[in-house]
Amino acid sequence: MLELSLERCAIRTWRAEDAESLAMNANNRKIWRNLLDGFPSPYTLADAEGWIRRASGSGIETHFAIAVDGSACGGIGFYILDDVYRRTARIGYWLGEPHWGRGIATEALGALTTYAFSRFDFARIEATVFEWNTASGRVLEKAGYTLEARLRMRATKDGRTVDELLYARVRE
Repeated sequence: MLELSLERCAIRTWRAEDAESLAMNANNRKIWRNLLDGFPSPYTLADAEGWIRRASGSGIETHFAIAVDGSACGGIGFYILDDVYRRTARIGYWLGEPHWGRGIATEALGALTTYAFSRFDFARIEATVFEWNTASGRVLEKAGYTLEARLRMRATKDGRTVDELLYARVRE
């Protein structure tokens, strides 16, 4: 169980009672178009309930709610890579549109990155964003990530094949 209380938000374990707020905030095409295809659209209450069960049912908790004033309004988490990449994690996040532009994503990303480096033996944490998602690139840079590469024609999303930008932060 994780509970990080920050200035603008909290990062915490998903709870069953988060389902309605999760579905309401996640059911937004602007969010969907910046995430992997595994993120459903439309995003229903059943999708929210299923996600909360999966996120809270794993042995090692790596996916969390971003909460503002006690209400879940976004998600943040990381996947631990394996094989020769076992000291690398892939981090991702999203935030409900009413909360954009307030520094919440940057604060949450910085805090979860610090947590992940302190809890696991990662040498590197990385993230990719679609070329059109300049706001997420700014979030990553403000949280201490460095743009390392443009991966040309790497992802197909919303009917377009586009470049992805690879950002990373390495252990100090």
